[in-house]
Amino acid sequence: APGEIVEHAYQLFRDYFVFTSKRLVLVDKQGITGSKIEYHSIPYKSITHFSVETAGTFDLDAELKIWISGTPAPIQKRFNKQLSIYEAQAVLAGYVG
Repeated sequence: APGEIVEHAYQLFRDYFVFTSKRLVLVDKQGITGSKIEYHSIPYKSITHFSVETAGTFDLDAELKIWISGTPAPIQKRFNKQLSIYEAQAVLAGYVG
């Protein structure tokens, strides 16, 4: 959008989190080849809350859940050790909080 600036971007496996000055954009690559792509544009004011579920001792994954106003089920994204879920949630907290 005019005047919108990309401020942070993170890659999860094949998906992306893009934090702009106005919204969170989730890029979800689907299918075996990743040729089908779904884009979620979420204004920060629409995020009602989020949670972080950390990995256990033998589990390398962690999960971020984001609830959007008007939708009962959260958007869920899995993180691995290559990207810190704590860094991504701290950035999200800065925009939502």
